Amino acid sequence: MAQEFYETLKVDRKASSDEIRKSYRRLARKYHPDLNPGDKAAENRFKKLQEAYDVLSDPKKRQMYDQQGFYSDSGFAAGAGPQNQGPGMGFSGFDFTDYFSQAGQRPEQGRAGRQAGPDGGGFRDLFSQFFGRNAQAEEAPTPERGTDLEYALNIDFWQAIRGTQTRLIISHQEVCETCHGAKSAPNGGSVPCPQCEGTGSVSQMAGSMKFNLTCPRCSGTGQLQSVCPTCHGDGRVLRNETVEVRIPPGAQNGSRLRVAGKGNAGTMGMPPGDLYITLRVEPHPVFQRDGDNIEIRVPITVSEAGLGTKIEVPTIEGKALLKLPPGTTNGQKLRLREKGVLNSRKNKRGDQNVEVALVAPKVQDERTKEILRELAQLHPEDPRAQIWEKV
Repeated sequence: MAQEFYETLKVDRKASSDEIRKSYRRLARKYHPDLNPGDKAAENRFKKLQEAYDVLSDPKKRQMYDQQGFYSDSGFAAGAGPQNQGPGMGFSGFDFTDYFSQAGQRPEQGRAGRQAGPDGGGFRDLFSQFFGRNAQAEEAPTPERGTDLEYALNIDFWQAIRGTQTRLIISHQEVCETCHGAKSAPNGGSVPCPQCEGTGSVSQMAGSMKFNLTCPRCSGTGQLQSVCPTCHGDGRVLRNETVEVRIPPGAQNGSRLRVAGKGNAGTMGMPPGDLYITLRVEPHPVFQRDGDNIEIRVPITVSEAGLGTKIEVPTIEGKALLKLPPGTTNGQKLRLREKGVLNSRKNKRGDQNVEVALVAPKVQDERTKEILRELAQLHPEDPRAQIWEKV
């Protein structure tokens, strides 16, 4: 089990917090239910990712998971010393002479020559061997900023070029309006702790010995506050919200937009996370995009290529004249300056690169054949001569 969360997030046990966060975001985008509608396997995988990230992203939860092989809100914390000894953990009055004599140590001999009875360091070492952690109650929850959300948005080619305004329905956690994030019922009240049944302590066996430890869930009070009926004690509820998203002109495929404060709500008054939107731009049948430049392939005739001329070519802003120099070759690329995409950050427009494709005429009459024969006589050079020289 100690490997399960790491395997779920596809990271090493020694991975840093940054590596865990990056892997979680990458996998969350892949298996998000909105991107895999109707796919139960992807939905279950997404839930497992959230569970694993919730534990491994928290240093305290991760430490407990690494040490014990699992994480539980009612688990015991690590370490045990006299300063955090709970009720029912005193050992005065017990005779452990047999145990210490077998270990070659007198019960009154502590470490570094200090005096220690059975209630001192020697037996606490034994106690820590049994449990590996102390019976200290859970620490009070700490305020946490809300987590970020990742969504994908499909837009067409022209929306990316010109920019647009769109609406996106998102599902995120908001502060509960009933308890305002307090998690408990507004009218107060308490119920017996179900873990210790109201006694404030729980029993733990170590071999043939039985120990009474402070209940980690209620911190020894035996009572729990009544949870909020709306959020069931989480302090947050899941709600749908329509968010206005402005896509700037010149947006590219894979661009990420940030909408501040539209992620999940924080706990105990902390601010919410942010919403990140990844754009997916649909391709265009004619125009190809390369950064801020536009690529296009335009056919030309033999006469246009040989004599040179001016032709009309389409651009994202309409029509433009392109000058073909005499002797233009097939596949040659010509540039139309500042006919590309406007970069709103640089306030500069890219270029349009035009690749010409030479189209041979259809020879269906004798006159055309005569003209081509005359052309061959005027230009008898072999265009493949350089190839043979290199071979």
